[in-house]
Amino acid sequence: QVQLVQSGGGLVQPGGSLRLTCSASDVTLSQSTTNWYRQAHGEARELVSRMYARGGVTSDLDSVEGRFTMSRDMVKNEVYLQMNNLQPEDTAVYYCNNDGYWGMGTQVTVSA
Repeated sequence: QVQLVQSGGGLVQPGGSLRLTCSASDVTLSQSTTNWYRQAHGEARELVSRMYARGGVTSDLDSVEGRFTMSRDMVKNEVYLQMNNLQPEDTAVYYCNNDGYWGMGTQVTVSA
């Protein structure tokens, strides 16, 4: 069974940074589109950023533009979400998604 394993969440103060990692053992992430979603408590899940198989990255979430960067390491079969200048409104559970598979989610809490 394919599993996407996430790591890197936690508690950070406003203005801080975190890097989320999504890895897989049974699927090659670079062969499909990888998405990062987030879901704040009581809110709908929203797409944060998307990386296509060819490496192009898009984000329709204006609030993270210039702060969040998506990248990958094809050798390690990992995809990353670098989050800088985090703000309380970024607090959410973050999920990676690839080819229909989902990570288990990782909590990101931004609080003073």
